[in-house]
Amino acid sequence: MVRSVRGKTIRGGGERGDAWHKAAMRDKRQVSYDDFIAVTESLIRIGFTSPAKLGVFGSSIGGLLAATLGTERPDLCGAVVSDVPLTDMLRYPEMGMGAAWMDEHGDPKDPKYQPVLRSYSPFHNVKEGVKYPPFFIAVSSQDNRVGPGHARKLAARLEQVHAPVYFFEDSEGRHGVSDALERPDLMALRMTFLINNLMGGH
Repeated sequence: MVRSVRGKTIRGGGERGDAWHKAAMRDKRQVSYDDFIAVTESLIRIGFTSPAKLGVFGSSIGGLLAATLGTERPDLCGAVVSDVPLTDMLRYPEMGMGAAWMDEHGDPKDPKYQPVLRSYSPFHNVKEGVKYPPFFIAVSSQDNRVGPGHARKLAARLEQVHAPVYFFEDSEGRHGVSDALERPDLMALRMTFLINNLMGGH
């Protein structure tokens, strides 16, 4: 059976109030990923699932989460779906609306935040010789919120190290290409990818 983990169990979102959100802002961002890793490790430890059966699926900031887990802890999952993601955290203010998010993530030109951003930036943490799970990365050419450059760069970097990566770029849809209700065809591609990789495809 394929299992899923909801991102609301990690710090950084707004669903549990301001303090929950601020606990993972700027130089504290790694705690959000550490929370997700801790939940994932716990599920594996108690036998609820196994890395080969566990998939990570996120869009936008969730796409950053998915890509971060896949590059930071590739041993923990069997497939990664990263939709319209941020992936280059050293150049994000220069793409799409990224400059508006510096209060959230920190300024990569600031010596205080640059090493923090680099430490989890998916694009910068893809390495030669590492076995990565299959990635499915989707974006729209018209995405003016995040910008398609993030997805393109991560896909190209994964391909460069011979990691299994599937890249889908639509010419329409903007940032909303990640909306499952608006794009059931793209959702079908995502689900097919996850089923093939988590239920006996590899």
